[in-house]
Amino acid sequence: MRRSPLKQGKPLQRKTPLLGGGGFKTPAAGAGLLRVAATQAKARARTPKLPKPMKSRGMKGRPPTAEEARFMDAIAKLDCVACRKDGWENLDVSVHHIDGRTKPGAHFKVLPLCAGHHQAGTGPNPTLIAVHPDKARFEARYGSQMELLDECGRLIKTIETAAVAAGAASEQNTVE
Repeated sequence: MRRSPLKQGKPLQRKTPLLGGGGFKTPAAGAGLLRVAATQAKARARTPKLPKPMKSRGMKGRPPTAEEARFMDAIAKLDCVACRKDGWENLDVSVHHIDGRTKPGAHFKVLPLCAGHHQAGTGPNPTLIAVHPDKARFEARYGSQMELLDECGRLIKTIETAAVAAGAASEQNTVE
């Protein structure tokens, strides 16, 4: 279909006159709207009401229990486990779930990773090997995620033991 170009400044004109020549006849006020409403009412009457679909939590997963939240807080206080292996200290970490977020105990399987080691192309150094999307390369460089989790668990126990010992020493000093 060939279209004619529009020229600025000229009003639009019909090339062919309207059929019937009597002009536009207006229907009775609201007649069209009544027909539409009646059609919609019939359609609603025909379709049975379906149960509401379950809302998916999507990527959010299930919320952590109180114990899982305490563990994740302890993990988040550590520095990035991959940066530590490279000889750096990076306390700006996010919690990476090793095995999803919905399985039982999923919130106990987490690692402290900086932005660059968690998601490719993020963080101040975009050349870091990230677990997302290159898990195989990440594990080849730093070890399996479960080994890193064990290392973090040992580090948390060491910190807790040191804190208990420091608390006991401070109590002895106040008693004397």
